[in-house]
Amino acid sequence: MNERIIKLGLESGMLNYIDNETPRHYFLCGNADEQCLEKFAELIVRECCQKLENDGMVEVAMEMKQHFGVEE
Repeated sequence: MNERIIKLGLESGMLNYIDNETPRHYFLCGNADEQCLEKFAELIVRECCQKLENDGMVEVAMEMKQHFGVEE
C-alpha cells in the first residue's frame, strides 16, 4: 500500500498496525466507524486539492471541495 495512504489511514483511525513487526503490517481497525471513514475521505480530498492548488488549479480544487462537502 502507498505510504501516503497508510499515513492518512493511520491519521483517520481507519488503519492500525501490528506492534514490533518489521516491516509494519497494517490492518483495518475493528472499531473504525463512519466518522473514521469520513475523516479518511476528507484527508484524501484535501491532499488532492492541495496538489491542484499548488499546480495553479485553484478553481478546480474549490469545486472538488464543494462537490465532496469539504469545508475550507
